[in-house]
Amino acid sequence: VNVVGMLHEFWERKQAGGVPVRPENLVVYECAPSPSPPFICYVTLPGGSCFGNLQCCFTKAEARRDAARIALMNSIFNELPSRKITQEFISRSLQEAASTTSGSLGDATDPSTSIGAYCLMLESNVGKTMLEFQEIMTVFQLLHWNGSLKVFREKKCSRQEVISYYSQHHLDEYTRSHMALDWISKEQEAPGLISQELQLALKELGEARTAGRELRFYKEKREILSLALSQRYNEDAGSTCSGQSSLCEAQWREPHP
Repeated sequence: VNVVGMLHEFWERKQAGGVPVRPENLVVYECAPSPSPPFICYVTLPGGSCFGNLQCCFTKAEARRDAARIALMNSIFNELPSRKITQEFISRSLQEAASTTSGSLGDATDPSTSIGAYCLMLESNVGKTMLEFQEIMTVFQLLHWNGSLKVFREKKCSRQEVISYYSQHHLDEYTRSHMALDWISKEQEAPGLISQELQLALKELGEARTAGRELRFYKEKREILSLALSQRYNEDAGSTCSGQSSLCEAQWREPHP
């Protein structure tokens, strides 16, 4: 079965059905650089969701097919009515969020709270599926992890303003570069912090991939930290490494379990 072709055709049909998808970014594959197996491949879908191969693969083609298989399964599952953001879905999600955090359902009307911000993001994306909602969720996960949300609060920026801004701006090289600069600043206060965080991010990425979970947040953490480490190294040693790549393959690859 040609799962790579099936995945492409699936999203082509989605595009024909009115879902806005740029043809050049329909389905994007990325293989981790490695001179020998096991090989790892990631596939990013329209909307930002990312999946990787679940099995131990001894060729890059095999890794690509397995990543496509996982992405296709999730794409099909995403078409279920229960995966579409509706008012009923929002109510159920807020109840689950309130039961797993220190917040309460009463916070849903207050965008300054975590549950309130989550509610606002969901209501701003009514009609979309959870895979299509993934990119904005990833942005806010990264802003929280990076410490940027705390900075916004200190600057008196409301969460509503932050949500409104980032809902209109995709996760791109500009955003990654700014987050990388934040980590370089932290590194100056705590030498070795970036390398430590990168190793943790690689571990989390590997565990999430082998569990078949969605990977965008973990993969973006790796990209941002690798970029920060490369830029930091370039500043200190005058290295000719590109700022868009990690220092070496060992920093890019997930650690073996």
